[in-house]
Amino acid sequence: MDAIGATLRIFEPEVTTAGNMTRMVITVLGVVADMELKFIRDRQRAGNEAVKVKGVYEGRQKRVNDAEFRRLAAKGVAKAQIARDLGVSRMTVYRALESRDT
Repeated sequence: MDAIGATLRIFEPEVTTAGNMTRMVITVLGVVADMELKFIRDRQRAGNEAVKVKGVYEGRQKRVNDAEFRRLAAKGVAKAQIARDLGVSRMTVYRALESRDT
């Protein structure tokens, strides 16, 4: 930021990167943000594990049944067209079609 002359000023609470404390302020803000992200992930992981133990956790529901992908592919529809028609990514189509082989 110093190279281009840019500074950051936060009004509430009063924090600025102008002056001698610039690197320390940026470092502290980065550490706090990193810690908060870790706390969020830890809480999410703990919650997921708790419901798995109860047998309630099933993960995210599929938007489209894999059989639908296979049906369209068997009709000769291109994978990119299947993705557009069903509103999913091409990678989702490829994964669904590979899953029948395993």
